[in-house]
Amino acid sequence: MELRDVSRLLYQIKLADQRVATAFENETGFSLTRYEMLMVVNEKGVCSQSEIKDAMNIDHAAVTRHLKILEDKGYVLRERNAANHREVFVRLTDDAARDLRSCEQKHDASNHLMGVLSEDEMAQLSALLKKLNQV
Repeated sequence: MELRDVSRLLYQIKLADQRVATAFENETGFSLTRYEMLMVVNEKGVCSQSEIKDAMNIDHAAVTRHLKILEDKGYVLRERNAANHREVFVRLTDDAARDLRSCEQKHDASNHLMGVLSEDEMAQLSALLKKLNQV
């Protein structure tokens, strides 16, 4: 495969990412990153910012920026660890838990990808993206 073919493929991935992310945010009111961050905290209960960073594979500064926005919206509470002041614990607010439940009830994932891709294609895409993210 030539470099031009690779650049076209990568550009198609970029366009698909932008379209899917925009559609998701328009429909749910959450950016994909912040929604995933809320889901990580929801699954873990109370967790450190470092745990979120590791779970999402993004840098610490990005975690802090997104959590600040979520905190300003009243979705998370952040508290310093009394035993280690460098560590910050995060938990969802009741408003966040309620809004996430409401979002899941109102918005069917099929609106985003399932209408375009079959279950087999979704599984193939997932496997390919995991492989690309390991590079």
